[in-house]
Amino acid sequence: MSKPYVYITRKIPEEVLEPYKNDWDFHVWPYEETPVDSGTLQREIEKADGLFTTLPDRIDRETIDKAKNLKVIANLAVGFDNIDVEYAKEKGIVVANTPDVLTETTADLTFGLLMASARRLVEANRYVVEGKWKEWSPLLLAGTDVYGKTIGIVGMGRIGEAVARRAKGFNMDVLYYNRSRKPGAEAELEAQYTSFDDLLKQSDYVVCLTPLTPETKDLFNREAFQKMKNSAIFVNASRGATVDEDALYDALKNGDITAAGLDVFREEPVDPSHPLLTLSNVTALPHIGSASYETRYTMMKLTLENIQLVLQGKAAKTPV
Repeated sequence: MSKPYVYITRKIPEEVLEPYKNDWDFHVWPYEETPVDSGTLQREIEKADGLFTTLPDRIDRETIDKAKNLKVIANLAVGFDNIDVEYAKEKGIVVANTPDVLTETTADLTFGLLMASARRLVEANRYVVEGKWKEWSPLLLAGTDVYGKTIGIVGMGRIGEAVARRAKGFNMDVLYYNRSRKPGAEAELEAQYTSFDDLLKQSDYVVCLTPLTPETKDLFNREAFQKMKNSAIFVNASRGATVDEDALYDALKNGDITAAGLDVFREEPVDPSHPLLTLSNVTALPHIGSASYETRYTMMKLTLENIQLVLQGKAAKTPV
């Protein structure tokens, strides 16, 4: 009996794959930083029993239609907007993701990005490295306080709640907007549910952690930024398409808001000539929300475990 064939769309460490070498025939895309091209992906999916994917891999209807034996698509992410999940399910293909394991790591990064934006840490680092620091002065690279301020969290899922816990450590008032209320978070964190508009108007820090859906695409548009305080700082650690980037640029350029911290962009990797990257009040990161060694290794292992379980005729551990 032949072994199942598994295709892995990104180079991952050999030691993570080692436990499966006797169970599968598999092929790994040989590049760590370059995503698999669509032609290769469609050729490989045609013969694959299992598919290990990452967020840049577009698994649309056309790609799924190439599959002949595919039983499982396991995505190395908590998000899965890169996959046509409903169509895969119609075809009897299980789709799995990696929730929970990246919650605390992503919350660390999100709150770190908030603090870096508030205290202008990246800008200050450049100032020193570029030899611009000549003298101390009272308002040199002065930022804004975090302690005791109001944070508004849009998207109160697991990561949102984890960010709220960190905010409470800074004695922040926590507002949140979500498609459904979270009584547990309200009780534990004294978080206050508000409308989206009220959150924008009241928050010193507006943090986007909502999934990308048709309803949340361009949620942060020109009107939204104009409702924020002039002193507000916007942080996005969810998906780039939740933000109208032209509107954000204008809001930052015109002083409608003070600063932004962005871990995600509409098109990734972001072009170095992107207008937002020309602004000194933007702290930009290369989508590293869950990028700690511990968490990424755990995510890889869970992705492989989901594939193994489905290929054994069992339920995935974390199906979408």
